[in-house]
Amino acid sequence: MHLSSTTVEFAGSPDYVQSLDRGLAVVRAFDAEHANMTLSEVAARARLSRAVARRLLLTLAYLGYVRQQGRQFSLTPRVLELGFSYLSSLNVAMLAQPFMEQVAHTIDESCSLAVLDAYDIVYVQRVPVRKVMTITLGIGARLPAFCTSMGRMLLAGLEHEALERWLRGLRPQAWTRLTLTDKTAVRSAVDRARSQGYAYVEQELQEGLCSLAVPVRDARGQTIAALNSGMPFRLEARTHALKKVLPALRSGARSIERSLLAGAGGVAAAARA
Repeated sequence: MHLSSTTVEFAGSPDYVQSLDRGLAVVRAFDAEHANMTLSEVAARARLSRAVARRLLLTLAYLGYVRQQGRQFSLTPRVLELGFSYLSSLNVAMLAQPFMEQVAHTIDESCSLAVLDAYDIVYVQRVPVRKVMTITLGIGARLPAFCTSMGRMLLAGLEHEALERWLRGLRPQAWTRLTLTDKTAVRSAVDRARSQGYAYVEQELQEGLCSLAVPVRDARGQTIAALNSGMPFRLEARTHALKKVLPALRSGARSIERSLLAGAGGVAAAARA
């Protein structure tokens, strides 16, 4: 993630807590490919000295967030507490699941819900049908926003100035030979998603994969999440996506929006609507 000038300025202010920043960096150093690491490996991935990384790991172990077995360190299930509070407060993720299951059943494809976090999208709900990506996806998974259908749909919901600031800080990297890495092209794709009301991406994140996303809006009309389905690429993939998948996604998004308006107790009422 690229730091804005405001973030850089805050890092030099008296209110900035460096130890908290470093502790979170240690937690973020672990992922699916680095589930177990030595002290040296953690220090390298978190960009910290061995001495600092050691103190942080031992503190996290004392607090129950890290487990040490010999020279290897790993996270414990307790780290889920850090994200659960956010997910618990995110009504859209909880309310969306039954409607996403209906979408997945209708189109026989996986259905996902994501929100924007800086230059990434973060999955907050997912109903898998089959594995079409080499990347393991689940709640909390992150993907680049600029080359994903949900990312472009979420970016389409930003105000003009916010989008321009986002684009200025973007450092796009090619995931495939088809990835749009020119900022003008990315902006055009976002503008197109805004005008069409959907975003379709073909083989930009992974060759052999295409995806379609629609916005989920709150009562004020603000885009708060994106709903999508990922599909294997094939001949006439775009036609299939727009004719079969798009209506199901739009119906699912409308159901989620009605449920949000009705409140946490309105799932059943929205389902009957």
